[in-house]
Amino acid sequence: MKKLDKYIIKTFFGPFLFIFSVLFFIFIVNIIWTQMSQLTGKGLTYWEITKFLFYLGISVVSMVLPLTILLSSIMTFGDFGERYELAAMKAAGISLVRVMMPLFVTVSLLSVALFFFSNNIIPDFQRKAKNMMFNIISSKPAINFTPGVFIDQISGYSVKFDKIYGEKGEKLEGVFLHKNASAYDDQQTIIAKKGKFAPAVDRNYLKLILYDGYVFTDDISNKSYNDRLKQPNQSVRFDSLVNHFDISELINNAIEKEKITDDYRFQTYNEVAKTLEKNRKDNITTLTSIASPVISQTNNYVQYIDKTKTKNKIKEPYKIDTLKKDKKLEVLWGAYNKIEALKTSIDSNENSIRDTVKQHNKIVIYQQRIVSYSFTCVIFFLIGASLGSIIRKGGMGLPVIIAIVIFIIFYVLNLSVENLSWKGSMNPYLATWIPNMVLFPFSVWLTYKALTDSQLFDIEKYRALFKPIIEKFSKPKEHQRYQ
Repeated sequence: MKKLDKYIIKTFFGPFLFIFSVLFFIFIVNIIWTQMSQLTGKGLTYWEITKFLFYLGISVVSMVLPLTILLSSIMTFGDFGERYELAAMKAAGISLVRVMMPLFVTVSLLSVALFFFSNNIIPDFQRKAKNMMFNIISSKPAINFTPGVFIDQISGYSVKFDKIYGEKGEKLEGVFLHKNASAYDDQQTIIAKKGKFAPAVDRNYLKLILYDGYVFTDDISNKSYNDRLKQPNQSVRFDSLVNHFDISELINNAIEKEKITDDYRFQTYNEVAKTLEKNRKDNITTLTSIASPVISQTNNYVQYIDKTKTKNKIKEPYKIDTLKKDKKLEVLWGAYNKIEALKTSIDSNENSIRDTVKQHNKIVIYQQRIVSYSFTCVIFFLIGASLGSIIRKGGMGLPVIIAIVIFIIFYVLNLSVENLSWKGSMNPYLATWIPNMVLFPFSVWLTYKALTDSQLFDIEKYRALFKPIIEKFSKPKEHQRYQ
């Protein structure tokens, strides 16, 4: 690799790393604002919240990387033009294509890396984030008790509550606790009329306050079998009793346990292809089950109308009120009612069909975006490098504005065609690639303008172009000395 190539790549990665960090942080902050309400009040540590946000934030890399490449390439070539380095390279006989080539290869490698990242790493982290969120929401703090049922979620105990009530399910009636001990350990059973959960100082412990009950114990340590048979149970009555149960292992297992594993967003490109194949077969079965009764019902109505149609020629359409009142037209009134019933049946099935189409198109769009975003990186580089060499302006001013405008256009196109695809108005494969199909000709045009040293952003050029039109509609001004 030549020194010039090293210098160009080094100049590119300076703003690239900075911009990527800033954009990733901005996207993460957006996720924090949207998800924080679901995380507060769950007894989670800062480490667990950070880990969840990291799992969730990995998915934004597929959007952050193309935008970073766009902005970095504009700034890099803008700096080259502003410092007259680009002019010096051209004076030395180095073409713009040759200057762009090392970064084009670098961006191509980054796009390939993004494909493998989106295909292998993002689905895995999405699965962890989804399961972690599911378990955080469903566990308060990590235990779900069912009245009248023995559960063994608390380590070392079997627990049953006859009644659970209160605003947060903290009040209890008919409490039964039995220590799970072997035949050679001390036995203990606690029975209480009432109880309640209270917040513990350490979130890894569950605090349970019991009222009006008994503690039954059987001290059999260091005693022979015959002595244990003669040992009577001991009971202690209490007005109130406080117990702390260690649930640290339960909380950790609840947060990390993967209960959701069959979502298409957890799959690679090839796995999604298999899911799509299975989904198509299921959709055919679903749509057939919806369509068959409608078709059968329609055929019956047509046969009914054919058999009962009147021989008299209809001179003008009948009004609904006429059909309803005239006994001679009862047949037509019956046919009308059946048609209305058919329309109602079709309307009720429309939502099911729409949901089926939407789910299928979502899966297709997810699969295709694994590939399409990689091509977006290359397209954004061509746009950014060409614009940077044309405007010859570096820094965080004009390049940032141009990059944001281009990215907004791309993002709006993405959302628009996605919504159209979800409604069934557009093929999902086409919808995924339309933003790239729109921007690619623009990138080629900009590259051509940059190679031909076009003054695309020269204001004087546009003033000269519209000068004849402006002079035609403007009044001539008198010289200053004649005023």
